[in-house]
Amino acid sequence: MSSHEDPESLNALATDSDETPFDPTDESVPHRIITIDVALGERPERIDQFLARMIANTSRTKVHEAIEARAVILNGAPVTKSSLKIKGGDAIAVHVPRPPRSRAQAEDIPLDIIFEDEHLLIVNKAAGMVVHPAAGTRSGTLVNALLHHIEDFSASHPTGDSDRPGIVHRLDKDTSGLMVVAKNESAHRNLAKQFFTHTAQRTYQAIVWGNPTSEFGRIDTQQARNEKDRKKFGVVLEGGKQAITDYFVLEQFTGFSLFELKLKTGRTHQIRVHLQHINHPVFGDAVYGGRALNVLRHDVPRFKDWVENLLHTMPRQALHARSLRLHHPATGDLMEWTAPLPHDMKTVLEKLRKMRDHLYGTEEKMKL
Repeated sequence: MSSHEDPESLNALATDSDETPFDPTDESVPHRIITIDVALGERPERIDQFLARMIANTSRTKVHEAIEARAVILNGAPVTKSSLKIKGGDAIAVHVPRPPRSRAQAEDIPLDIIFEDEHLLIVNKAAGMVVHPAAGTRSGTLVNALLHHIEDFSASHPTGDSDRPGIVHRLDKDTSGLMVVAKNESAHRNLAKQFFTHTAQRTYQAIVWGNPTSEFGRIDTQQARNEKDRKKFGVVLEGGKQAITDYFVLEQFTGFSLFELKLKTGRTHQIRVHLQHINHPVFGDAVYGGRALNVLRHDVPRFKDWVENLLHTMPRQALHARSLRLHHPATGDLMEWTAPLPHDMKTVLEKLRKMRDHLYGTEEKMKL
């Protein structure tokens, strides 16, 4: 099945009164339309269950409210029953009103700032921190911290989203490392263009499962949302967006490797999707196969127990945005920053090195 608009939360679809249902033709209520074409051969399924599964950050309760508001259209007619079953070939449209956004609130949250001037700020984002407020996460984000740290934070997001001032690019919640933040509109426009044209360069490091036969390579695929789970992405043969990642093997261990990765495009979850695609998922990645012992090439019980303990050390994906290189938006000077690996990744690497040295000797750095 395909979606002509990236699904988003239906949290705004509840109506205040049964007498005033949401009217998709009412131009006074700004809204967007999510359309989903059900693939031929798709098994019949209740429409409330189907939409709750297909649209991110959405519960069946919110879908019920949308149906009651006559905001769910099936094959051109409003859906009136949540129990109605969809089938292959159906066309679904969900009219989602855009609620007025409340500006994110400033919060006194410590930040690891690598560089700052009047135009931009380079921050080493901690793993576990969400970049900006969204459905279900209104506080504790990087934006909340930036609003407290930067006085007269006037940079705006290109879409006018007051929840994302200064945000030029993003890192996943559980990915650590460097991000650039624009401190004014001029800097934001300049930096956004650099990321769009790929003149800004980002380098990552990741601990991955397995040992590749080549010391370097390029992964060039098309990427799209997963048809079964809209919160995930995957490699597709056609109909996706081009995604390119270069990788280099920095170090190898027993059953694991340390990669350096350079993004040539900037798709959501790109590195994690690509590494799973080449059967070297990021260690600890619960979404893209990085916590499953079945990717382990060694079938030794004691070694498996050791790896399970290693996973306890790494409760998130072992992925870090190591360096960032770009032109200063005001001066044009080429600048580069680096951030050391965080403690959890360093700990895993230390344990991997000790295991390798125990098995092969401290002088042996062979490809395992």
